[in-house]
Amino acid sequence: MSQHFEAAPGLHPSKDPATQGFVFNQTMLRIKDPEITLDFYTRVLGMTLVRKLDFPEMHFTLFFLASLEEQDLANWSQDAAERTVQTFSRPAMLELTWNWGTESDEQCQYHNGNEEPKGFGHIGFAVPDLDAACARFTELGVAFVKRPEDGKMNDIAFIRDPDGYWIEIFEPARLPKGLESHLG
Repeated sequence: MSQHFEAAPGLHPSKDPATQGFVFNQTMLRIKDPEITLDFYTRVLGMTLVRKLDFPEMHFTLFFLASLEEQDLANWSQDAAERTVQTFSRPAMLELTWNWGTESDEQCQYHNGNEEPKGFGHIGFAVPDLDAACARFTELGVAFVKRPEDGKMNDIAFIRDPDGYWIEIFEPARLPKGLESHLG
């Protein structure tokens, strides 16, 4: 029996037992100004900073953010060492890397992967109500790349974070009907 739900070229048909326990933990984005970017991810997208690690000898700081529900906060340790283990054990973390001094460097700008040469595309957030989320983003002055009513796919939006990275916003319940209308 295959470990996959769909067929595609290149898929290995079975899971190697040596990968048991592997967890996709993080996606890292470089940021210019932590004060601006942390405000965006915590206020606009509701993420929680679960761990901050400073590396003074190398002049950078790592910020690990997670989407946590209120009831999940009590499960996180106040002990920094234990919280480090929790941070590196959970799935789907956002790691923001700040190289000290970039916030005052007018030349510093990171490539978001959506201009040439294309590469990295976006991260994604599921929301319970796409229209309400987009209305809130508009009120907060968030930059849109695409609103739900724009283009051919009307069940997704794209916003930009302060560093220009694209964030896909979608309502899971709306995806099946929206995607099926575009499938051949």
